[in-house]
Amino acid sequence: MAVYTVHEPPPRGDEAAADPVRFRFVRDGFHFWAFVLGPVWMLWHRLWLVLVGYLAISAALHAGLWLAGVTSGTRFIVGLLVSFLIGLEAPTLRRWTLARRGWRTIGVVSAEDAETAERRFFDAWTGRMDRPGAWDIPAAAPAAAFPAPVASRPSVIGLFPEPGAPR
Repeated sequence: MAVYTVHEPPPRGDEAAADPVRFRFVRDGFHFWAFVLGPVWMLWHRLWLVLVGYLAISAALHAGLWLAGVTSGTRFIVGLLVSFLIGLEAPTLRRWTLARRGWRTIGVVSAEDAETAERRFFDAWTGRMDRPGAWDIPAAAPAAAFPAPVASRPSVIGLFPEPGAPR
């Protein structure tokens, strides 16, 4: 079962709220076409800044490998690994671009496919819309809800319980 994140676009000038038809569902997981045809996939999804960064990093990486005298087989394997990384991180790159453009992440849905994810999300969304205040953002928890750190115990992260302890 796939996991989808749901993104709401910023409202247009004449809208009070964004039209639900414009919501985007981004599937989490490996994207085969981003792996095989990375730059074409980036163009298809309008990831302009991601494409420029990918081309710059790829060119610098391959030029550095060529200047270092690395064999063509090794350069091919490095290119393949970069393509594999793009395939793995494709949903993250899409979410980053949407966030940069002002889109908000409004939900997460698990479903077999995109159509089922849309159906599940909108069924839950319309059910919540019937209750007043269901979509209001809850107020932040009061400061008293979080315990204050104990002054006698130092806050050290790592393997040693206190600063300067013997190793």
